[in-house]
Amino acid sequence: MASCAPLETLISAAADLCRKPWLHAVVSAEDATPEDYCGRIECRDADGLRHETNDLELELYRSGNDLNLTLSWVDHPTRPILWHGQHPVWMNGETGERCASPSDGAPLEALARRLRALLA
Repeated sequence: MASCAPLETLISAAADLCRKPWLHAVVSAEDATPEDYCGRIECRDADGLRHETNDLELELYRSGNDLNLTLSWVDHPTRPILWHGQHPVWMNGETGERCASPSDGAPLEALARRLRALLA
């Protein structure tokens, strides 16, 4: 398996920037590769206390030459999921149907844009 350590560092730094005031660490899935990535973005406050309710799951994958990603809340399967390819699309977490952006969706869209720009 290819190492994902540099990718984890890049993801956590991007999350720190886009989801202030939270701090982040990234844990990759065992079978994750930089080309087909799945991992958890773990959230902490400035004192280092975990805030699991803000943890995200990130999937990165290529479709042709395009980088696509999904971001979803780990402990909230009913919350909307962000799919981001050429543009952001919010989907209902239960049905997969398109839906409106949640009120706290802007930081996730910013994170998705930043990751796509850094990794493309």
